[in-house]
Amino acid sequence: MAGLSQCYALDHGLFITELDPNISEKYLISYFKEWGQITKCKIKNNSNSSKNCLADVWFSTEEEADSAHWAGPHCIGGTEPNVRRIVSPKIQDE
Repeated sequence: MAGLSQCYALDHGLFITELDPNISEKYLISYFKEWGQITKCKIKNNSNSSKNCLADVWFSTEEEADSAHWAGPHCIGGTEPNVRRIVSPKIQDE
């Protein structure tokens, strides 16, 4: 990751699976704001499943994303979803 950060601006976040489908983006933002500033949050519902949703939660800094990840395991809405750390090249909004 250190090599990537020398060549590219990076976004840092969490990828969440096995998320309860009743959880909203507002709820996720409220839950994760304890660890830093949320820059993006997107839930993707799996229409073929009544119990599995995916979500991306992006933080303003690498340290905030690390803190949120290390604080796990997380209990979000009464369930313990799978939370993984992710990094991607920063995409500029047009």
